[in-house]
Amino acid sequence: MKVALLVPGPFDAISGGYGYDRRIVAGLREAGHVARVVELAGRHPLPDGAAEDSARTALDSLGEDEVAVVDGLGLPAFAPLADRLSARRAIGLIHHPTALENGFSDDERAALKERERLLFPVMARLVTTSQLTAERLPLEFGALAERIGVVEPGTDPAPRAKGSGRAGCAILAVGTLVPRKGHDLLLRALGRLTDLDWHLTIAGGERDPVHAAGLRALAEELGIASRVTFAGEVDDTGLAALYDGADLFASASWWEGYGMAVAEALARGLPLAVTAGGALTDLVPRDGAVICEPGDWNALSRAMRRPVFDRDLRAALADAAWEAGQRLPRWSDRAAAFAREIEVALS
Repeated sequence: MKVALLVPGPFDAISGGYGYDRRIVAGLREAGHVARVVELAGRHPLPDGAAEDSARTALDSLGEDEVAVVDGLGLPAFAPLADRLSARRAIGLIHHPTALENGFSDDERAALKERERLLFPVMARLVTTSQLTAERLPLEFGALAERIGVVEPGTDPAPRAKGSGRAGCAILAVGTLVPRKGHDLLLRALGRLTDLDWHLTIAGGERDPVHAAGLRALAEELGIASRVTFAGEVDDTGLAALYDGADLFASASWWEGYGMAVAEALARGLPLAVTAGGALTDLVPRDGAVICEPGDWNALSRAMRRPVFDRDLRAALADAAWEAGQRLPRWSDRAAAFAREIEVALS
């Protein structure tokens, strides 16, 4: 089959969602399908005129025999073209609805939800990355349940993390510096644990420069700036080294459509300290993590105290995390699963 993935550029951006897209495209090509990427210009997911123009141009560029797969981050720009998407039997790839993204005003979220409620029902199929997202779309966004499929992200086989080998606790957080990831909550939680020996590394690009600057200022305000490293965007080799050298993986996310960084931590047997936002509720093993409700940094601070301090507890959590990580889906079959969803949409 011939597939065109329409996604906000640049396609090489470092994030879980873009990483998923790249692996699916690569897997489709390896399986003999023709898969190309069309980068959308303009502002996303709150589209400006340039984004809507780019969406129209992208549709105009498609061959009659190409299947259009639109990444959910760029889908709101296609609202004026809903009829054309329906006629093409286009597919939406939904990591999580953009209307659930933190950092937008109430009016902006309402505008995004209006667009998604218009678009989701007209797509030939919606492919989500978690069962939780699939269940929410009909209830909150008017999507048709019979047109929804799930293709969870995969993991690659990886060696078990060695840890820092140093005194104290090396904590790793992975995620772009945007409000939804809750890095500010994690900083506040750790700001209450200055009597313990720990260092936090945050690996993630500065997609929201104002928010990123605010995080650095917060670390200074809390008196923990010397204990926090903002590593920025890290390539695959560098990220593997960070996972390998961590003693504890932390996420204070408000919502995750799946939680690819958490899955990668599990695949390496890292103990976890997380907030159960979105699909993380289903992904994270209860015996491999300390878990709190999203937004409650006080509870997260209390929960993190023991694994930060207690090596034996971290070791027990790590054993359970490793076992759970070995049961996760592998990337080797994800493209085949995605291709089956496309076939369903076209049947």
